[in-house]
Amino acid sequence: MNEFMQDSAFAGVTISLLTYFVGIHLKKRFKSGLLNPLLISIAVTIVVLLAANVDYETYNMGAKYLSWFLTPATVCLAIPLYEQFELLKKNWMAVMAGILSGVITNMVTVLALAVLLGLNHQEYVTLLPKSITTAIGMGVSEELGGYVTITVAVIVITGVLGNMTGELICKIFHIREPIAKGLALGTAAHAMGTTKAMEMGEIEGAMSSLSVAVAGVLTVVGASIFAGLF
Repeated sequence: MNEFMQDSAFAGVTISLLTYFVGIHLKKRFKSGLLNPLLISIAVTIVVLLAANVDYETYNMGAKYLSWFLTPATVCLAIPLYEQFELLKKNWMAVMAGILSGVITNMVTVLALAVLLGLNHQEYVTLLPKSITTAIGMGVSEELGGYVTITVAVIVITGVLGNMTGELICKIFHIREPIAKGLALGTAAHAMGTTKAMEMGEIEGAMSSLSVAVAGVLTVVGASIFAGLF
């Protein structure tokens, strides 16, 4: 199986897409937020690779092509924002304040946990970009001297958890304003949070799309500052 994966240029992509479609099917069938397609895809892919005795490097030779679509997919998030541009103009001060507070909260939380858990500097900066999209977070982690592969894993976990629990948290704390919901999901859980926001409504999706872009820029600046605090 390892030789087949090495000889096939797109075997990794095929496995990734098939397992993701399995996740989508299960979520539609059982209508449960816990059945996140990305989480299911990761779990099933790991099982397949272990069962077939295929190492990660071999699998990634074919799966790496998926990463080429990260940046274009992030840019496409501007479409729902354009459709709600008038709403953004009316509430731009509140929107910017919400995104800024979310970014600061994300990094302060990482700083507090690093102190509490006794992490070293390299581990600390690895976690700083946890709430921004992978395309930006990888660059931030590499520039600050973090473990890029762990950063990617943390970003994915953050997004999946945000996607699974975001709507529930809004209900628990009685957050009903669509703009607030979108800003919270986009700032805390990047593109995966935006996916959930789009399911919740057009306004939520548009505000979350904006949050992904702005939070990414603010985190690039803020991470450099926070990196020097620990």
